[in-house]
Formats: sequence, C-alpha cells, structure tokens
Amino acid sequence: MIERFRIFPEQASTLAPQTDALLFFLLAVTTFFVVLIAGTIIVFMIRYRRRDPDEIPESGAHGSLALEIAWTLPPLVIVMVIFFWGASLFATIQRPPDDAINIDVVGKQWMWKLQHMEGRREINELHIPVGKPVKLTMTSEDVIHSFFVPAFRTKQDVVPGRYSTTWFTPTKPGKYHLFCAEYCGTNHSAMIGWVYVMEPSEYQNWLSGGAAEGSLAENGKKLFEQLACNNCHKEDNTGRGPNLVGVFGKQVQLAGGGTVKADEAYVRESILQPQAKVVSGFEPVMPTFQGLVSEDQVLQLIEYVKSLGPKPAAGAVETGTTPAARTQSGTTPAKR
Repeated sequence: MIERFRIFPEQASTLAPQTDALLFFLLAVTTFFVVLIAGTIIVFMIRYRRRDPDEIPESGAHGSLALEIAWTLPPLVIVMVIFFWGASLFATIQRPPDDAINIDVVGKQWMWKLQHMEGRREINELHIPVGKPVKLTMTSEDVIHSFFVPAFRTKQDVVPGRYSTTWFTPTKPGKYHLFCAEYCGTNHSAMIGWVYVMEPSEYQNWLSGGAAEGSLAENGKKLFEQLACNNCHKEDNTGRGPNLVGVFGKQVQLAGGGTVKADEAYVRESILQPQAKVVSGFEPVMPTFQGLVSEDQVLQLIEYVKSLGPKPAAGAVETGTTPAARTQSGTTPAKR
C-alpha cells in the first residue's frame, strides 16, 4: 500500500542515492532559510509594530560588522558546498566506466529504438543485467527527445545531428518506467517504454535467444561493403580515401591545418557531411550518404570502424584518417 503512494521513485541504480542525497540537502537548506526568513519577518512585524499613531521611529542607521559577517560567510560556505558537491556528481554522471556495456539508442517520433552490440534490437524496451554499468550512445532521427528513467535518476536529451551519452549501473532486478521527458509532438505522452533489469545469467539467455542478425560491427561491415566504401578505404593505403584501420579514437590531421579526434561524432559527420573536415593528403571527393543511410545504419558503420583495431604490419595511413576523414574519395566508413 505504501509503495503506491511513494513520493519519490525507488532507487534502482548506483547514481540514484547520490542524486537524492544532493536533492535532500538542497531541500533542507531551502526549508531552513524559508523558515528562518519567514519567522524573522513575523517576529519583527509583531515586535516592532507601531503601537501608537503618533509614534515616531528612531532615526539613524547603525552598522554592525559582526552582523555583516554573519549573513555573508555562512551563505558563501553553503553555496560552495552545493557547487562542489554538484560538480562532483556531474563529473561522475559524465564519465561512464570503461567496462560499461554499450547500447545504441535512436529516438524517433514516437518510439525508442535500441541496439545491443551483439545484434539484438528492441523497440520501447531495454533489457540489461543487474550490477553491470550500461552506457547509452543516443541520437534522434527527427526532433529533440529526452531519455528518462526515474528509478535510475538519469535523464539525457537526445538531439538530432549529434550524439549524447548517459550511463547507469542498475542495482535491483525489476521492471522500470522509461519516458521521453521532452515534448516532441502530438504523441509525446505515448513515447514510453520499460527497462528490464535481469540477473546476469537470465540476461545472457535473453541475449542469445533472439534471431541471429549478427553484431552491430558485423552488420556495419556488410553495409560498408554494400555501399562500396571498401573501394576507396583500402587497408593497403592504395585507395582514394584514408585507411580506417586503427583510426578510431586518434587524432586526424586535416587539410588546411588543425586536427580532430576520430570519435563517434566525427565518423558520423564524415558519413553525412564528408566535405566538412577533409583529411590531409586527400581530395574532397567523397559523396554524402545523407538520406541514403538511416541513423541505425550510421551507428552500425561506426561500430565497424571501432572494430578496425590497429594492425602493426599495416603502416596505416595517418592514424588520423578516420572514416570521417572523408577520404579524398569521400568514402567514409560508410561511404564507398
């Protein structure tokens, strides 16, 4: 019965207690000062009220250094505590663990499409193991959405044209609400789903129980070949585009000077806007794949590029030649 009248959602992730602790501290500080200030106003209204129509208040202002310090230093200390506490929590939320499970999420009016690295796909549902960090890499196909799981205390805007990430470590097996927390159109209220937190063994059984579609990287490789990207991005460095082996995560030298890190955003930009940042030593001849590949397929191509680990024997063309380095031929991982 009490569960049905819960004021706050249950805490079901490692971030939830930390977030709630800061919230309760802010509520306590706010309550204290509201009571203090309101109480002081009431006391002063009664104690210093005019008792006679002809009563004239004393003239002159009297300063007090002690009073000035009293109402300056304590608020300063409290504000600094809030700032550093909040900054610490923010830094924790923004840095997913290295061993986190990676899942790609695409928001679309009005559904959530999720892809596991192993190839399993879900719509408006997310299955994850308890006690294991989970990192979500998210983007939108149309308007701004917001991935919100109250029990995990996680909410992250999902913006078209860019990638955003969030992470959490579930601590309790169960079924938890998933909402879109950003108004996204007529059926915004229907853009809901569920997160299923499972025991590790149960999760593995679920993961291996779906149709064998191949992992994201494997599907990305197939798409890479279907789009003829391998005609330009050759591992022997003879193509019109840069060699993509070992490029992901490294700095890419750009034509005209400057460098850029070959991360998810750069690879995506290279696929959809290949002329934006051309790799040094290559011509801007790569065609755009805007409208030819979906956001799901872009994510598959990115995973394939990630899987192209360095091969010492290769003399990789510029460790910075990422797919995004829209090869001169303009074929990014996704491109030909």
